[in-house]
Amino acid sequence: MSDGTAAAQQFYGRWARLYDWLARATPGIGDLRDRAAAALDLDRGDTVVEMGCGTGANLPYLRERVGSEGTVVGLDYTRGMLARAQRLVDREGWDNVHLVHGDATQAPFCGEVDAVLSTFVSGMLADPAGEVEAWCDLVGAGGTVVLVDAALSERTIAKPVNALFRALTVLSTPPTFKFRYEESMHDKLLERVTDAREALRARARATHHEEHVLGIVRVTGGRL
Repeated sequence: MSDGTAAAQQFYGRWARLYDWLARATPGIGDLRDRAAAALDLDRGDTVVEMGCGTGANLPYLRERVGSEGTVVGLDYTRGMLARAQRLVDREGWDNVHLVHGDATQAPFCGEVDAVLSTFVSGMLADPAGEVEAWCDLVGAGGTVVLVDAALSERTIAKPVNALFRALTVLSTPPTFKFRYEESMHDKLLERVTDAREALRARARATHHEEHVLGIVRVTGGRL
């Protein structure tokens, strides 16, 4: 494990409780998670994997759609996040929801997977297009991949929300002890989420796209 990865794990683990609260209490977030689950176009009995499940806020929406006969797998590389997700699974008594400690860039899955969900993860990946390609390979023909991401909006009316998003991005990013960056953090974020969406569209035979919060949050789905 690199020093950067270890620092990121410690950072997100330390703030897991706050992330959990934000993931559930932010106005409109429940509707967004429901729409993301709907975009997966799941059937009862399907198997769905969430790359970067965090504290498990999406798990109820995914399990509702695959039913007790389906399978939900949540993967995250931060044990503090997974610990909170596990409490939810244990409290609800879901025996078909499984949590895996691992890296979304080296997802340890094999066998049949019907859909993959990635929520606010693509902007953190060094090679988002490559990872989306791997997720597409995982679900195969007929499978679905859905990306939920966030970046600055290009709408003029979104300036106040953009300012809030800039602050939130800085606060929610692991410290690097740097005060100046050769490349804007937000430019890099936009580049990464755009690369991820384009990679998905290139592989999909049918796509779905919608925008929320004045264009800051995007939901993009593709059936392969």
